[in-house]
Amino acid sequence: MSRIDVTEKIITAKVSKGLKWCDVAAKVGLSKEWVTAACLGQMTLSAEQAGVVAEIFGLSEEDKKWLMVTPYKGSLPTSVPTDPLIYRFYELVNVYGTTFKELIHEEFGDGIMSAIDFKMDLQREANPMGDRVSIVMSGKFLPYKTY
Repeated sequence: MSRIDVTEKIITAKVSKGLKWCDVAAKVGLSKEWVTAACLGQMTLSAEQAGVVAEIFGLSEEDKKWLMVTPYKGSLPTSVPTDPLIYRFYELVNVYGTTFKELIHEEFGDGIMSAIDFKMDLQREANPMGDRVSIVMSGKFLPYKTY
């Protein structure tokens, strides 16, 4: 048994039960973005959160323990993703990465945007020309220190 096995059980149960991530998140009491990442093996759940997830997906006590283990983060199987949707994010960074970097440094100085102290909101935006995906990401700015 591994965390990957538990993730596969969660995905299988989600499909077979016809669940939506937003409904799972509402039961856990956190954002759909964070709960989805946790269920996909990228975040560590507390005992209480793991209990809710285990109940929703019909997981065993052993499975539940895996939900509370700090995961190995980074779920992409290759350095350049081949899935078309995920690849578009890679493409965004390829095309706009230097722009993100330049504008963040101009506004904040030398540092990075945290992926630890981070939040995201993904919404559907109705549009008569075709619905749009709106993703708002917010990460704490972490300046490089001199020592």
